[in-house]
Amino acid sequence: MNTTTPADLVFLSGPVHTVDPARSRASAVAVRGDRIVAVGHEGDKDGMRELIGARTEVVDLRGRLLMPGFQDAHVHPVGGGLELGQCDLSQAATADACRGLIHSYAAAHPDTPWITGGGWSLEAFPGGMPNREFLDALVPDRPVFLVNRDHHGGWANSRALERAGLTSRTPDPADGRIERDAAGEPTGMLQEGAMRLVGDLVPEPTPAEQLAGLLRAQRLLHRYGVTAWQDALLGRALGMADAAPAYLAARSEGKLTARVTGALWWDRSRGAEQIPDLLARRAELTGGRLRATSVKIMQDGIAENHTAAMLSPYLTACGCASDNSGISFIDPEELRRYVTELDAEGFQVHFHALGDRAVREALDAVEAARAANGRRDTRPHLAHLQVVHPEDVPRFRRLGATANIQALWAAHEPQMDELTIPFLGARRASWQYPFGDLLRSGATLAAGSDWPVSSPDPIAALHVAVNRRAPEAPPSAPVFLPDQRIDLGSALAAYTAGSAYANHLDDTGTIQPGKLADLVVLDRDPFDGPSEAIAGTRVLQTFVGGRRVYAADDA
Repeated sequence: MNTTTPADLVFLSGPVHTVDPARSRASAVAVRGDRIVAVGHEGDKDGMRELIGARTEVVDLRGRLLMPGFQDAHVHPVGGGLELGQCDLSQAATADACRGLIHSYAAAHPDTPWITGGGWSLEAFPGGMPNREFLDALVPDRPVFLVNRDHHGGWANSRALERAGLTSRTPDPADGRIERDAAGEPTGMLQEGAMRLVGDLVPEPTPAEQLAGLLRAQRLLHRYGVTAWQDALLGRALGMADAAPAYLAARSEGKLTARVTGALWWDRSRGAEQIPDLLARRAELTGGRLRATSVKIMQDGIAENHTAAMLSPYLTACGCASDNSGISFIDPEELRRYVTELDAEGFQVHFHALGDRAVREALDAVEAARAANGRRDTRPHLAHLQVVHPEDVPRFRRLGATANIQALWAAHEPQMDELTIPFLGARRASWQYPFGDLLRSGATLAAGSDWPVSSPDPIAALHVAVNRRAPEAPPSAPVFLPDQRIDLGSALAAYTAGSAYANHLDDTGTIQPGKLADLVVLDRDPFDGPSEAIAGTRVLQTFVGGRRVYAADDA
């Protein structure tokens, strides 16, 4: 330890949770510049107090926990930030609540040519299927297009459908579905790739609006203790504008305080001929705190609308097998070829793989890349992993594929109990979100929120990972697949060191000398209380590179 040069920042009177397996706990940390220079105890000989000089800022933790900053390995900040400024339905639990919010927003924005936004929950409407008549009664004079919470479906009014020219004669796109009434007319719900039929007509946000959305999101994520993330979609898709210009503007203006890995969108209407374009975008975007070194491949949809790719068919409402096993957006043989070529170019591949068939197809593609290229440090990861066949669980460790979990989804709630479990059947439903099995098999876990699909709060996700109950659920509520619970230390490691690994941010994720000082102060040590109380934990301060980017009023 260099004690001749004072530290710029010293934390005393911990605890400190380091996420370092060799030394999990300390009570003091010193930072010089943007790096951690010492980890230990204030009573150590030649210890922390020797590093305190006249200009050193000393943070008295007073028994509150210091830990590495959270890293979100799958999030959409620009889209989330924009939606916060649009017709935001994310807090509406019922159809009536949606009605009031849409009416109020439209009345407050009489000159807005399109009413856009989203965040509505499938369970707010029968079968997860609202219709155009609902919107027509609220906004008859302008087109409306509102994406649902998971961004795999869009809800349009009649004006929007007319603008798009959608009628009973419009065919479904290959990668999506137009929901229709008994007469074959579009109901207003557009699933997956069918969203583009209206979404492509929605005016793009201005550069200023995009930058404002990113900065709004960055403030929110820092408030939740997030210091780095992987943006899971750089490109125009799923009703969202390309986020890349917002990052470039923030970087050039010195406003990007987080560390960001960008996943470039794989256009499934094209093939390997797009790889040179992806290489050019990687070179253009990578610099400073932004690195566009990943490629996002969406292999399937979601279980609730039966577009997640399954190995066997979904059940019908009567419990019989249907003729639908979901959609593999990319032919599995082509997927193996594309992933092998991307891996050879040094790209990480970030898969959306939700159903058990999509998970298997993604793992098969990773296996093909390993066989062709050898074990490269590209760190592929599979996000969502709602249904994983037990035979595929050990393949994550064997192939070096990271399991990127969205823990907040692994709980009983209406979307799970009413729109998912009945159509999967008991056996397949028991394979959902197998965090415990993955951890016991030796897989590397990373964690993300998928915000704005669900809350960006890592502490809420930790609560569910440990308890398999929603944060608001009472202690008497049933536990969702209790064997898949994981311990708090493992959940924290996934949201810090595991996500740092997925993000190729190897000098972050743990508290060790030489690592970047991306740190979070919590209001308590959640290890000291019962697991049912984890969700009550709050972030008090967030630091990126030793610089405070968030402080609560009572910090």
